[in-house]
Amino acid sequence: MQTNIPQSILDTPEGKEANDILRSCVHCGFCTATCPTYQELGDELDGPRGRIYLIKDMLEGGEVTTTTQQHLDRCLTCRACESTCPSGVEYAHLAEIGKAMVEEKVGRPLGQRLLRKALVKVLPNRALFSALMTVGRVFRPVLPQVLKAKIPKGKKVAAYPNKEHLRKVLLIEGCVQPSMSPEIDVAAAHVLDKLGIQTLRTGQAQCCGAVENHLHAKEAGLQRVRANIDAWLPFVELGVEAILSSASACALEIKEYAHLLKNDPEYAEKAKIISEKAKDLVEVLAVEDLSALKLDATKRIAFHAPCTLQHGQKLSGSVEALLQQVGYDLSPVMDAHLCCGSSGTYSILQPKLSETLRDNKVQHLTARQPDIIATANIGCLHHIQAGTDKPVQHWINLLED
Repeated sequence: MQTNIPQSILDTPEGKEANDILRSCVHCGFCTATCPTYQELGDELDGPRGRIYLIKDMLEGGEVTTTTQQHLDRCLTCRACESTCPSGVEYAHLAEIGKAMVEEKVGRPLGQRLLRKALVKVLPNRALFSALMTVGRVFRPVLPQVLKAKIPKGKKVAAYPNKEHLRKVLLIEGCVQPSMSPEIDVAAAHVLDKLGIQTLRTGQAQCCGAVENHLHAKEAGLQRVRANIDAWLPFVELGVEAILSSASACALEIKEYAHLLKNDPEYAEKAKIISEKAKDLVEVLAVEDLSALKLDATKRIAFHAPCTLQHGQKLSGSVEALLQQVGYDLSPVMDAHLCCGSSGTYSILQPKLSETLRDNKVQHLTARQPDIIATANIGCLHHIQAGTDKPVQHWINLLED
């Protein structure tokens, strides 16, 4: 793709990166075939190719309007388009640059601004989020269904294992998962313990930075990333095999640290070290001997592969293979490559479109009457559970069982 971006923009790191990404696009349109919003809305500007044109026009000095903002807001940043792009266009990075520029040029109504500020304030703050979740559970019986669906019931959780092993990993607990589904990380620790791997924790759950980075609170997000790096580097020096997350979205974000801080002279090399150590839980378990975890009786499950797992981390099929290895019967799922509509804060900011995508996903997941729906990310888990009576679990809980 030919570009004509002013030199003043090209001289910035974001401008140069955007220009390089734009020039790698060949207009082929393969991306539209796997874009959830294009499939649902049928508008070229609600697909990757159309959004690329909008960003290009904006960078070249074209008019930026609320319509531009609306089409970019509808993007899930699911990266399905990247999985089908023959030219390797890094669309997600371009979309983040474009969304940030629109945020500077186009205002939002007061209600939207307050909602976004509240999300940035609440979600990454574990203590505040946990307190609000506790209050929400008290009043859950009388809340409207739309709110009740977002507040899972509390669960009794086993203690973390306390055995010491020579092999060690650092488990990042995240910000919302300890309050919404604490049993996930406990299950991960028990499975790893069974395999002779000790789970270390920092002692404080910390947001990976994704919420702030995706809602354009850039400086706050980067400061959080730097704080995480400072907290985790001592564990790398201790010799942990991996910096691990059981939430595929968090694992992807940590792998992105090197990209986020590539222009930071103080943290670029440190961020690279952290990104190289970052792994999704399935990457660690996929190379282990799982014979001790075999099922006594077969159960049929449908697996939803989060976009951050299959498109972001390029680990498509990895969890499915692992579950089959231990004895689960996996139902085929139609359009398994499409997003469920959760996508971080998307289900809050774009509720109608998010629910439509979720309902489509639930229909495909339940088509063959599985006993359980499994997934690999906390956001997808609770979003899908709000649309079905079938139990939805993290896949690591199935291994613990």
